[in-house]
Amino acid sequence: MATVKLGLIMHGVTGRMGMNQHLIRSIVAIRRQGGVLLANGDRVMPDPILIGRNAEKIAALAQQHGIERWGTDLTAALANPADTVFFDAGTTQMRPTLLAQAIRAGKHVYCEKPIATNLNEAVEIARLAQASGLKHGAVQDKLFLPGLRKLDMLRKSGFFGRMLNVRIDFGYWVFEGDLQPIQRPSWNYRAEDGGGMILDMMCHWRYVLDNLFGEVQSITCLGATHIDRRWDEAGQPYACTADDAAYATAQLKGHNGEPVVAQMTMSWATRVRRDDLVTFHVDGTHGSAVAGLQECRAQARVTTPRPVWNPDVKQSMDFHDQWQDVPDTEVYDNGFKIQWEAFIRHIAEDAPYRWTLPEGAKGVQLVEAALQSWKERRWVDVAPLAV
Repeated sequence: MATVKLGLIMHGVTGRMGMNQHLIRSIVAIRRQGGVLLANGDRVMPDPILIGRNAEKIAALAQQHGIERWGTDLTAALANPADTVFFDAGTTQMRPTLLAQAIRAGKHVYCEKPIATNLNEAVEIARLAQASGLKHGAVQDKLFLPGLRKLDMLRKSGFFGRMLNVRIDFGYWVFEGDLQPIQRPSWNYRAEDGGGMILDMMCHWRYVLDNLFGEVQSITCLGATHIDRRWDEAGQPYACTADDAAYATAQLKGHNGEPVVAQMTMSWATRVRRDDLVTFHVDGTHGSAVAGLQECRAQARVTTPRPVWNPDVKQSMDFHDQWQDVPDTEVYDNGFKIQWEAFIRHIAEDAPYRWTLPEGAKGVQLVEAALQSWKERRWVDVAPLAV
């Protein structure tokens, strides 16, 4: 069977997510496994060119991972007809402009989320992609995590009965930079540079909620800037202008038409005492489950214990022991890599693919609704998005 090269322009892969998840754990891993297998037995081998502003940094990255092509001229890269796909993991503020430039150059496009910092730009770029006839996609990596795949299996089996609510608890303490080195970029905490918890995480929660629990109908949200002073990569103090935490409640229309309540707590100013950096707790009439990034534990209706409320006596029950592990029933590959393979098959053989730019625009829609709710201190309806 034949192996076909896929010319791929990768922009913004010197950053944490672009380098680790998209370059090393996705494209480099796909190349090492011999490409992406198609239905007819052929294979598609990604042939990336790395594009960045810092020539020394991008050259070193390419050499380290056995990639022959790199450069600093995006316009020249887009002019090469042999490179048919453009990927962006750079700054959110520049993303719509870069995607539009690539689409007008006739490239299929794939990008990190958010696809834009505001809904107008998100809808505009999604419509441009739709009208072009080119393939397009936005990263929705959480759907491919082992923990959420197990949770989805429980849902599809009818385990929950009538789903009642889901609670998403996300976050950890991001060091301020004065005592310990920072573990997130400083721009994350400056609104003027595209930072903010709501912009970063509401895009994730939109596709998680829509796909696993129910379509978002309305939301109420309170944002906060808990830490107002941090130190940047050079050790210089700066004022934090973006929200570093948010507390939201959403009303969903469940997959069977029933109402589902979703509560979302997200913070970069919290210390972790739970099973994982993010947990998804789902309650239903017939059972409940709690999933993290990798693991999932369930408790059925018939195995639910009978706690007794008595504040005068030390609690004797170990509530963690009353849940059953949902086992690994397959080998779970990297979630980013799985979606990359799906997008490559979508390009090469027109395989079904639903994680498109209009889906990415829905995430930005929920961001704006949450920000509006915070500003106006009220519930905001989330209407169907016409793209």
